[in-house]
Amino acid sequence: MKLRHTPLSIPAHGDWLAGMLAHAPDVRALALCIHSSGRSLDQASPDGAPGPLELTLQAAGFATMTVELLTAREALHDADAAFNIPRLTERVLAAVDWATHQPSLEGLPIGLVADGTGCAAAIRSAVSAPESFTAIACLSGRADLAGAAPLRAIRTPTRFIVVPESPDAPMLASAHALLQGEHDWLVLPAGDGAGGGQEHRTHAAQAACDWLLAHLPAPDGTATDRAGPAA
Repeated sequence: MKLRHTPLSIPAHGDWLAGMLAHAPDVRALALCIHSSGRSLDQASPDGAPGPLELTLQAAGFATMTVELLTAREALHDADAAFNIPRLTERVLAAVDWATHQPSLEGLPIGLVADGTGCAAAIRSAVSAPESFTAIACLSGRADLAGAAPLRAIRTPTRFIVVPESPDAPMLASAHALLQGEHDWLVLPAGDGAGGGQEHRTHAAQAACDWLLAHLPAPDGTATDRAGPAA
């Protein structure tokens, strides 16, 4: 599948969000990959090439739309910008609204992959617009910042993908315990020395992809087989 890569500038309540769309006419769904705090499990290479997450999703037949929820000015000058969950949520929903009005993307199922505090915004976005998303994969991050009420209310299938011995793991476990819809807790296999970070990114990418694939609607409107543990 040959993908066309298009830089994006997405309007969001008076701000403009940077992004990158990789799309082809025969994609099966859209994976919206959101970043917010620089604590990503999937860092793209310095030359802007896609990271393991995008490459894995694209190989599975997804179009990918990677969006940075913080503006360049906020990232440089506002240390609290990544923790403004209501604003991040508005921006996730703005990105979805933009995507659904593009003729090339219209009608595609949307899976959501988030890291950092974007995980909290992903949870709140799915509570606000449950019809918009087929599944959510949180790459470690801070889903706990969504708050107890949204965590209890979400019904979009949600997977938490956790780095071994992450300092955020206890908070994520508490947040995961509040989920009442379909959910999954997956701890990544331990890495081996210097290659551990790259191994975690690779395993996380596959675990997120598997979860989104498992919840794509079939032609009859039902979901496909459920995802198991990542390999």
